[in-house]
Amino acid sequence: MVLNFAHRGSLTEAPENTLPAFQKAIDHGTQAIELDIQLTKDQQLVVCHDHNLSRFNSRSKKPIKKMTLKEIKAIDLSSKFNTDFPQTTLVTLSEVLALCPNHIKINIEIKNIPVIYEGIEEKLIECLSAHNRFHNIIISSFDHLALKKVQDMVPSMPIGMLFYYRILQPWKYAKQSGLVVTSIHPNQVYTDRLFVEQCKSFGYQVFPYTVNKIERYEELVEYGVDGVFSNNPAIFMKS
Repeated sequence: MVLNFAHRGSLTEAPENTLPAFQKAIDHGTQAIELDIQLTKDQQLVVCHDHNLSRFNSRSKKPIKKMTLKEIKAIDLSSKFNTDFPQTTLVTLSEVLALCPNHIKINIEIKNIPVIYEGIEEKLIECLSAHNRFHNIIISSFDHLALKKVQDMVPSMPIGMLFYYRILQPWKYAKQSGLVVTSIHPNQVYTDRLFVEQCKSFGYQVFPYTVNKIERYEELVEYGVDGVFSNNPAIFMKS
């Protein structure tokens, strides 16, 4: 089975990483969702990709780590979608977990680079525990030390290693890291047949990002990927 993730929800239809975006993805019947987490000044887990909100609201330039959840909740992110989603704001991870049915797999990316959020791993595990939601979860990050902290706390937690640049034999790096890696998440631009075959020969699933063109998606599936991260409903609906 190929498992495709709605990248930050259905971000072409609603503000990314918000409840409307996740609800749109759920309404489309996706079986998997990807989201990013960061920590606020008052140590709350919020779902956001960027380290500030200026891309969504030009008046907001303050880093997330220097704002409280209350301050963040006062910022409207809906400007690019006209009046379709008035007063749409960032959400907490807790709110997303409450929204998503248990059958939907959630890839939670710890957004720990270039900003390092000390203690974010503990907050994440506390949140998952509070929702009794360790089933159908993958924790991923470009910060592989963060993945180690997660696995030290919950050895059974599936983890995905994110790679942006091309590196020599990432499948060997994953094996030698000492982590029990479930999946490798490479940038799709350099994901080819040999890359997929090598990763799978080491026992890793392969989920490239971000794949938005149907032709490229079909090519990657033919290579043997286990799924992709996509902004395109025509792709993530194929889960």
